[in-house]
Amino acid sequence: MWIDSHCHLDAAEFNGEQALLVQQAQQAEVAHIILPAVERANFATVANLAQQFSCCSYTLGIHPIFVPQADDDDLDYLRQQVQSALQDPGFVGIGEIGLDFFIPMLCTPDMRAKQERFFAEQLKIAREFDLPVLMHVRRSQDIILKYLRRLPVPSGIAHAFNGSVQQAQQFIAANCKLGLGGAMTFTRALQIRRLAQEFPLSALVLETDAPDISPAWLHPQRNEPAQVARIGVVLAELRGIDVASVAQATSENVAQALPRLNLQRGLRTSA
Repeated sequence: MWIDSHCHLDAAEFNGEQALLVQQAQQAEVAHIILPAVERANFATVANLAQQFSCCSYTLGIHPIFVPQADDDDLDYLRQQVQSALQDPGFVGIGEIGLDFFIPMLCTPDMRAKQERFFAEQLKIAREFDLPVLMHVRRSQDIILKYLRRLPVPSGIAHAFNGSVQQAQQFIAANCKLGLGGAMTFTRALQIRRLAQEFPLSALVLETDAPDISPAWLHPQRNEPAQVARIGVVLAELRGIDVASVAQATSENVAQALPRLNLQRGLRTSA
């Protein structure tokens, strides 16, 4: 069985197709899909999808791309929703949170400061409720790590990891897994493929980030959760081990990173 540890099934690109996409994923032996929220406006959407499809779980958080239009009321609302969601078996953590120092509009001094403040406040919420975090770490690994040292959380996943060996080691030391997806399938992605080959399999989880980061065989078309199985085959090939071992290990790693995850929910879906 495979787990897609990061999929935006609520994205507009999938409007009305969610039931078909879930069915196709299960036919590809993807047993579970994690749906991160990105802003206050989609908290209810990801929660409802997880209720509709028992093979889905969700997290709640404010993505750095949505920080510019967010305010402190959104942080208060997040904390309230997290507290309520603790009663929901489909809720598994805080995310997608983090920092993005790639998009120019997010890199002004004021916006960097706001991003960092929102990230720190969401780490505090994760600590308050003893929850793991799904983190966006684009061009921001060192600053993310600084905050994790200052505000350590129980566990987490560095989504779409594309950092150095030293940064990877520090994330692992902080009890975080490294998320690998479509970028790993491109032969030019030398650093990511090196990490995929050399780091302990116990440190790695698989993801699609669908509809984004399509694998080499789909690019530039949209990505879909069923693709995590074929992405896993690439990881097995890079490591020179059998596919079943990769499927089992990466699924166990997601369960370790997200202790609230109940894989038994994945035995049934509803349209």
